[in-house]
Order: sequence, then C-alpha cells, then structure tokens
Amino acid sequence: MHPLMRDRWSPRWLDASAEVTDAQLEAMLEAARWAPSYGNSQPARYMVGRRGDSTYSRIFEVLSQRNQAWAQNAPVLILGIAMTVNHKGTLPLNEYGLGLATENLVLQAVDEGLVAHQMGGFNAEGARILFELPPEARPVVVIAVGKLGDRSSIPEDLRERELAPRKRLPLSEIAFTGEWGKPFRAEP
Repeated sequence: MHPLMRDRWSPRWLDASAEVTDAQLEAMLEAARWAPSYGNSQPARYMVGRRGDSTYSRIFEVLSQRNQAWAQNAPVLILGIAMTVNHKGTLPLNEYGLGLATENLVLQAVDEGLVAHQMGGFNAEGARILFELPPEARPVVVIAVGKLGDRSSIPEDLRERELAPRKRLPLSEIAFTGEWGKPFRAEP
C-alpha cells in the first residue's frame, strides 16, 4: 500500500501555532480539482477559511460543540459542498464525486506534511444560510487542516481514542467473490 494511504489518519490534536502555506493549500485544492467524477461533472466545491477570516469564523460557527472544542486549533477549515445540478441537469453520484475530490485533498495534505480531519458534525442548513448557498449546493463535510500537535495537547476526553491503534475491518469482511460473504483471496 502507498505510504500516503497507510499514513493518513484523522487526529483531533492540532498545533494551534501552525500555519498552512498558500502553496500547500493550493496543492490540496488542485488535487481535489483533478479527482474523477461521474461524466466529468466535477460536483465538488469548497469554501476555504483561514484562521482569523470571516469564512473560517462562519464554518467554525456551524460545527458541533464537540468539534469546535478541538477544531479551534486548525489553521484552515474547509466546507465541502456537493453540487446537485449543473447546466446538463441533475448530477448523479454528486456526493461520491465530492468524496473522491476530498480524499484527493486529504492525501495531498499528508504529502504536504499536514493532517486533515473530516467531520460530519456540523449544521448543514446553518452553513447554507451563512454562505447564502444556492439550492443546488449541498454542504456535506467540513475538513480541518493543520499540523499535528504535541501529545500533551490532546484533550483529556479524547486522549484514549486518539492514542489507540488504528483499526480497520479485515479484508475478508469487505471484499467478496462469487457470492456475498465469500472472502476474496488473491491468487498466490
């Protein structure tokens, strides 16, 4: 497996003094732009906020309290939006397209020496109102981007979860062949 995928994780303890450079942010957004999408519909849109600007403040405002508690240390907050319609009509698989673009963005962040944490814990309708989004723009995810903080900065209520080994389902439970539940096994 490629190290970018192996090393990607979603920590909640970020360095409050760290910055994300313009070059890093642009590389992440370019990576998102080049993601595949259904019929090249490119449904992914992003509202990008840097600590101290009004975009950041509005994104932060719609986060759940639990996410606000740790995301306040992120130098960048990004609202991921799926466009549901374009000039050709309804966009099938628009959330899938946003997901692909966002994974590209996150993997580029890892390549830039950053970490990114994706969140569903936010008020999507609040974001729609604060950003005056058109009806065809659906807020789906918020991404906090920054640099990993010092271990001593992990909030006590998150310490055990943040330091636990990463776990994934075994391949035998997610990849099947022939019939449902029969694990796929690569030929030796």
